[in-house]
Amino acid sequence: MLYIGIDLGTSAVKLLLMDGEGEIKRIVSRKYPLYFPHPGWSEQMPEDWFARSMEGIRELTAECEKSEVAGISFGGQMHGLVALDKDDAVIRPAILWNDGRTGEETDYLNQVIGKEKLSAYTANIAFAGFTAPKILWMKKHEPDNFARIAKIMLPKDYLAYKLSGTFCTDMSDASGMLLMDVKNRRWSGEMMDICGITEEMLPRLYESFQVVGTLKPELARELGLSPEVKIIAGAGDNAAAAVGTGTVGDGMCNISLGTSGTIFISSREFKVDEHNALHSFAHSDGNYHLMGCMLSAASCNKWWNEEILKTADFAAEQAAIDKLGENNVFFLPYLMGERSPHNNPDARAMFIGMSMDTTREDMTQAVLEGVAFGLRDSLEVARSLGISIGCTKICGGGAKSPLWKKIIANVMDMKVDVIESEEGPALGGAMLAAVGCGEYPDVETIAAKVVKVAGTVEPEPLLVKKYEERYQKFRKIYPAVKEVF
Repeated sequence: MLYIGIDLGTSAVKLLLMDGEGEIKRIVSRKYPLYFPHPGWSEQMPEDWFARSMEGIRELTAECEKSEVAGISFGGQMHGLVALDKDDAVIRPAILWNDGRTGEETDYLNQVIGKEKLSAYTANIAFAGFTAPKILWMKKHEPDNFARIAKIMLPKDYLAYKLSGTFCTDMSDASGMLLMDVKNRRWSGEMMDICGITEEMLPRLYESFQVVGTLKPELARELGLSPEVKIIAGAGDNAAAAVGTGTVGDGMCNISLGTSGTIFISSREFKVDEHNALHSFAHSDGNYHLMGCMLSAASCNKWWNEEILKTADFAAEQAAIDKLGENNVFFLPYLMGERSPHNNPDARAMFIGMSMDTTREDMTQAVLEGVAFGLRDSLEVARSLGISIGCTKICGGGAKSPLWKKIIANVMDMKVDVIESEEGPALGGAMLAAVGCGEYPDVETIAAKVVKVAGTVEPEPLLVKKYEERYQKFRKIYPAVKEVF
């Protein structure tokens, strides 16, 4: 049978067709606009997501045996607020994960309601990108729109609703709304009261691999697919990508060097760190995960090369770097503020430690190292919980750099496994569809079957020691300059 994974991203939707053995048959993508109506705001039209996804499904299945398509599932951008009225019309453009309008609401939740209460209710504290602050913003600034709300959902769940008619979400994506009691995998009554909403406004919760419905008959006819095609709940983008990299089960780790950077640690047990520096979310395998998220990762290197050095040849800039662990220049990678572990939207990037003999290569190296050190900050929080990790997978655009992978391995003192196929949330979505359709008994089984390691970067003891000294200096810089921000 064939399975479709839909990765609903911020700039485009990517669709992937996979067979039952895990072989990728075809990939297509469709772009849609991103709107910035005010500085710091970020919005999209949910109708664009659906229209482009329908186009993508048609192209994806144009040359396959359509009767073999058995299931569709998703990985999607998290935290976005999609609000529908009683007639299922979209009330306003979706407010996205990277929208920064909710500073006051985030402060209210963390300072007035209090971080301890939030953590008790949801296992997390408020971040500007989360959904609950967006609801409070809408309640205050758009009361007429707020009064019309009949359904609140996340971006990928809008697709599931349009395709199946089922008002649903999954545990992993719902964890990032600040509305869910993560430990007990249910909606939080306290958070609903704080936001002024009812449980009827929220979708039914499913595990990521559960079937939520079947393709609407009229859409099946339009697409030339069977109305028996199952729609599976899917997952938030990071949890779906974790499936695609085999980061499931207990004690597995994945580092993503995308526009943003994440360190994702799977766990069979529910864990929360003392200061809520890491996100504590439900995982798409039915268990839990901890995640540290940097707002700028590979985007730091892109900014440095394209905006400052005025070059697109990233590899050439790295070619002459040969003195790892000996750089006197440090870079704080907070170009857009920072989430984990500092939770400071006002933090900013800086270079420190330059001298008259500092070179262009030193600065480039500092950018790569700064991102690695920033991710190490989150790893240290996980280690404080007694989590021991000796190996990590790696994915994202930054993972194409052999030098950056070597830096990561030695800064973290971990083996870094590079996987054969790096299709992220789209592959994870297709794998979840295969589990939902019964092709595999669970997520861990299909991950063991499909995910293959193509190579491993080993840490080097001498370099690990050098980077340990550099990291201990790096971690003193942010506390020293915090008040400047």
